[in-house]
Amino acid sequence: MVRVHVKHGDGGSDGAGEFLYDTETTSKIDEIAKDIIEIANFQSKIQCFAVEFEPHLSKLQGDPKAMPLVRALSEATSYASKDQVKHNKPLSLYVLRDHTRSIEKEFLVTYSVMGLSNSDLQQFLSDLQILEENTVQLLWAGKELTRGKKLRDFIGRNEKTKIVIRLQSPIPPPASLSGTFFSLLE
Repeated sequence: MVRVHVKHGDGGSDGAGEFLYDTETTSKIDEIAKDIIEIANFQSKIQCFAVEFEPHLSKLQGDPKAMPLVRALSEATSYASKDQVKHNKPLSLYVLRDHTRSIEKEFLVTYSVMGLSNSDLQQFLSDLQILEENTVQLLWAGKELTRGKKLRDFIGRNEKTKIVIRLQSPIPPPASLSGTFFSLLE
């Protein structure tokens, strides 16, 4: 397995995301790009949920109706944290997807207690800026990993290799949204 350390975002302490991803040297760059872009989008989405929902949930501390959402948000942010890199744990696309669905489900149960409406979640989700697969470049050692080739064309056949890939996109990172949507509601 090749361990890929993926970095995305603006490079700042809060706006940058990073995670580990395991793949094989025989994998196509297109497949790798699809997976890591989707993981990066889920990681950013969970971080944005935390930034936007926590101020509203802090007002409801101890409210049993809000506890499932608090728990879902806490578990998701812990799992999607870039601290997982320090613990050498790769992120799973499927686990991130489940965490995101759990947050959305619990929000639909809890939104009235938070003083928000169902349409607020839909508006928030539509305002999220995600990385688009066709516009993102995968950079390794300052070079773009060309789609249509295999990873081994760039790094060789050693399956025990560790590499760092940076996602570069003309779109601003999702963390730049923090504080823009729900601050209008208060």
